[in-house]
Amino acid sequence: MRSYLRRQLYRVYERLLDREIGTAPSHVAIIQDGNRRYARSSGKDPHKGHHAGADTTEDVLDWCAELGVEELTLYAFSTENFNRPPEELEPLFDLIESKLYDFADAGRVHDDNVCIRAIGDIEQLPTRVQNAIQYAERRTASYSGFTLNIALAYGGRNELLRAARDVATDVATGTLRAENVDVSEIESRLYRQPVRDVDLIIRTGGDERTSNFLPWHANGNEAAVYFCAPYWPEFSKIDFLRGIRTYESREHSWQRTRSKRAIALVRAVAEVEIDEARSVARRLKEHLPNADRDVLAEELNNEVHQSEPAD
Repeated sequence: MRSYLRRQLYRVYERLLDREIGTAPSHVAIIQDGNRRYARSSGKDPHKGHHAGADTTEDVLDWCAELGVEELTLYAFSTENFNRPPEELEPLFDLIESKLYDFADAGRVHDDNVCIRAIGDIEQLPTRVQNAIQYAERRTASYSGFTLNIALAYGGRNELLRAARDVATDVATGTLRAENVDVSEIESRLYRQPVRDVDLIIRTGGDERTSNFLPWHANGNEAAVYFCAPYWPEFSKIDFLRGIRTYESREHSWQRTRSKRAIALVRAVAEVEIDEARSVARRLKEHLPNADRDVLAEELNNEVHQSEPAD
């Protein structure tokens, strides 16, 4: 009876969270932590936890499609993971290989136009895994409905270091002028594939750190971060929706901050020149919510009246 009631409450809460969600983030990145700890807590070998986590990955793809997320990046294997013992690495490589082939051939992937890409230093991976990556990328290269990035042999610090070295080499040899080094130049030299800015990072397993994951795309965009306790195989739709809610809260906070700054700017400019204030206000209003547009207009009118000479 208690189990039944718990399931019913879970469904009600899930529907409630679902209704609360407004605009989903364009790009969600997930650190899938806790597979091994999940297996140990169940008295199983580590590779059993990774297999259970792979099932969660398929669920997350469904949730992204439901909410309108356009890009998902999964931290599947870091450069630090190479330090694990061979008896643990080989089953993990087997799983990654088989799942890449499975995804590449899955009807849902082709029905939903899912483009599968790997990011990372994939040359470090076993040849069989590299072949699976090439197969998945080749099979889905023309799709643009949804982007699934799988971070393999990935390390954010290594990524930035390699890009910096490439730039330094080209500047030293004269093939690139130092003054032409900009954001787009750095981005063009990052691992393998272009990745859009990250809006939300989710980490499972209880640790509250981002572990060198997509520093350029997440930190540069000041991505929202949601840490949750469940191990990756236990990650539920409620956990996912809570992460989306965290993103929305951050966006609303940023909107309020931008609005306050816009109004303060108009006040400062209006003290100097009211016509210029009107021009600035017109440009700012295009990027503000309707409620804040009204506040901005009222503020401008107040400044106009204050600047008019008395009768």
